[in-house]
Amino acid sequence: MNPSASTFRLLFLCTGNSARSILAEYLLRKKAPEKFVVHSAGSNPKPAPNPLALRVLREHFNIDPAGARSKSWEEFAGTSFDFVITLCDNARESCPVWPGQPILAHWGSPDPAEAAGSEEERLAAFWQVAQQIQRRVGLFAALPFEKLDALRIESETRRIGRQAWLDEPRGSSPGSIRMPMGGTKG
Repeated sequence: MNPSASTFRLLFLCTGNSARSILAEYLLRKKAPEKFVVHSAGSNPKPAPNPLALRVLREHFNIDPAGARSKSWEEFAGTSFDFVITLCDNARESCPVWPGQPILAHWGSPDPAEAAGSEEERLAAFWQVAQQIQRRVGLFAALPFEKLDALRIESETRRIGRQAWLDEPRGSSPGSIRMPMGGTKG
């Protein structure tokens, strides 16, 4: 990792690559396209991204996810990344070794695809998780990479995933669903 690099390569990992990692990929692409080349993948990818994740990106973040697709992390075998960030415990536990010694961090979030209820209640779960990911992505993108050494960048990247206040839902959620926070499978 070169803190003075103008762009960093980042991979978000989850099991299914259909919800959390897709949200993170597109939120960071929108937040800091000049700083990051962002990808997402999964250990056991679903056939396609979850439609509710795509809906949240379109309706709440004004992001066109037309190119979103679920893909295996095997697609990136041999690729060097500066950062590899897992979003579920299963991906963290089974994460392969990546070339180039990337900074590894875990930003666990509940799997909104496991939420029960009506479509609006499930949508509220996706919105809540997307807000958490958006706050983390915002903090990450705001790091003064050019002023920090690699160890400090690693420390700050990991700290973002451990900040409990990021897990608290904001009042702007379209529903009142509360999901348990913390990494889950999926």
